Amino acid sequence: MEIFFTILILTLMVSLSGVVTRVLPFQIPLPLMQIAIGALLAWPRFGLHVDFNPELFMVLFIPPLLFADGWKTPPREFLRHGREIFGLALALVLVTVVGVGYLIYWMVPGIPLVAAFALAAVLSPTDAVALSGIVGEDRIPKKLMGILQGEALMNDASGLVSLKFAIAIAMGTMVFSVSGATIEFLKVAAGGLLAGVATTWLYSKSLRMISRWSGGDAATQIILLLLLPFASYLIAEHIGVSGILAAVASGMTIGQSGVIRNAPLTMRLRANSVWTMLEFVFNGMVFIMLGLQLPDILETSLTEARLDPTTETWMLFTDVVAIYAALLLLRFCWLWMMKIFSLRALKKRPMVFGEYSTREIWVASFAGVRGAITLAGVLSIPLLLSDGTAFPSRYQLVFIAAGVILFSLLCGVIALPLLLRGVVVADRALYESEERKARIKVAEVAITSLNKMEERLAADREENIDEQVLKEVSARVIGNLRRRVVGPDDLESSLMVENLERRFRLTAVNAERGELYHLRATQQISNETLQKMLRELDLLEALLVEKV
Repeated sequence: MEIFFTILILTLMVSLSGVVTRVLPFQIPLPLMQIAIGALLAWPRFGLHVDFNPELFMVLFIPPLLFADGWKTPPREFLRHGREIFGLALALVLVTVVGVGYLIYWMVPGIPLVAAFALAAVLSPTDAVALSGIVGEDRIPKKLMGILQGEALMNDASGLVSLKFAIAIAMGTMVFSVSGATIEFLKVAAGGLLAGVATTWLYSKSLRMISRWSGGDAATQIILLLLLPFASYLIAEHIGVSGILAAVASGMTIGQSGVIRNAPLTMRLRANSVWTMLEFVFNGMVFIMLGLQLPDILETSLTEARLDPTTETWMLFTDVVAIYAALLLLRFCWLWMMKIFSLRALKKRPMVFGEYSTREIWVASFAGVRGAITLAGVLSIPLLLSDGTAFPSRYQLVFIAAGVILFSLLCGVIALPLLLRGVVVADRALYESEERKARIKVAEVAITSLNKMEERLAADREENIDEQVLKEVSARVIGNLRRRVVGPDDLESSLMVENLERRFRLTAVNAERGELYHLRATQQISNETLQKMLRELDLLEALLVEKV
């Protein structure tokens, strides 16, 4: 029962965190609010304690979140910015592990080189979820946000694989060599991507058969869809490749396959609602879990520091600030080098960073906040080595990692709004123009299709439809579509008419819904009739409310 009550409390706190951030007179990003709520719950006065199992955390929370992010990331756009993404997610991670690893080894007393590399490895992954919670996805230009999200999807794997190598070397189960590490990394990464694609392909084939057997039952299909990211992750980990990349690849593949596109309407609507809810809950759980661990991490680390003659307590806080500053400056310098390299060596096809000013590079630098993967990675470091001795300086590694997570979030909260002040997201006008062109194009195709349908029905003797009725219905439907295919002079008038029509239709829908409840209350219709007609009105309202 204790576990059940804990889950209920955490779910309630996730729900209330969004309300609290809106009620407060000053704006606090949702991730920071959730971390603060978690820390408050773990305070001795409330005494909520949750044992953090890194392996369980990785299996339970990370696959569905990465799957959802991969689902929303079109492979074509991902590949279009592939050079920028891999320059940050692979090359920068390796530079961070080596450069910051040596800095930690030199700066923090008592930490061996392998442990310093392990800490640098867990500090290398960035968190796009925390970034979105700080500034929102509409404050940063779409190109840059797409690159940052792609980087966060990929550098989780590269950072955790680097951590795995460092731990294996410390445990004495592996001898490091550049060629061996490179081959192992390529095997783990490529194997993870292939495992995710293969699992999704098998899933899509199986789902078609199950859909036929179940009569198209939407609930069954959604449950199977929820299991897909966990299946991809676990299968990949079982065969010794990257489960994180498998979940990402699975999400990208399912987003481009016909499984969702050709699914029944009920399944698509329910699946979108379920995933939106799960993303919110799982994201909130991740940050509340992070907050729950902070008091224990702080108490344990400070106790260990007092017993360690080589460490001063104040030095731990100084190390957090210095290491974050090093990560930030290294990221800025790397982005600046990518800009210079693009302008000088890639003149025909320059990278996106070649267009950016110094201010925008600082935005991309502060946007590299750390999050849940960093905490899960550092807590997965074993307590003991293979010979039974304690893992060297583990308490320092955990404290510094947790401190860098919090400090990067705080710096992002302060710096990003200042750097983005006055920045006009030029992509918005471009996307509005693109949407307008798409609406005109699909309206023209729809009109052509309706004209052909009218001709076919008029020639069909079996339908036996009155010609006058056929023309009247066809003209009414085509007339609505023709409003979209107008010149620039008539655009404002057309949009006004369309929005006014939607408002009238919504008023009618609300009136119909109220009358249905009245008919059911007076027992003039059955509950089955009520639910069927309410479902129809809900679908119509969902279609209308988007544009009002």
